[in-house]
Amino acid sequence: MNYWLMKVEPSAYSIDDLKRDGTTSWEGVRNYQARNFMRDEMKAGDKVLFYASNADPSGVTGLAEVSREARPEPKDPTWCMVDIRYVDKFAEVVSLETLKKTKGLENMLVTKKGTRLSIQPVTKSEYDIVVKLGKRRTSA
Repeated sequence: MNYWLMKVEPSAYSIDDLKRDGTTSWEGVRNYQARNFMRDEMKAGDKVLFYASNADPSGVTGLAEVSREARPEPKDPTWCMVDIRYVDKFAEVVSLETLKKTKGLENMLVTKKGTRLSIQPVTKSEYDIVVKLGKRRTSA
């Protein structure tokens, strides 16, 4: 199993939209490295940190999982899309600032300056730490 962080601007699609819809096709990614992650490495059942970018605050808003593996986008088969399924919404955003300050997340790509990829691999350890942070906020 793999673990991912998938970024989206909440004005385009939010964790609440995913909760409402249940599943969605993740399309419109126009970066070759992110496309290759979807095409070559994402598998059904992979865990996803759902990340709101360009938000106030930016950060992980909840959890999803890959529910359908990559296939070509209908309008442009150069690009791929996967489907993701809603899993959980955090009561509060686990902000980028919190991610940067949390022990064990020092090497997480999203915390690195200049890393703008919309789809990023995360380790199981990083995923577990972020889930713990999000769940702590849920029960607080």
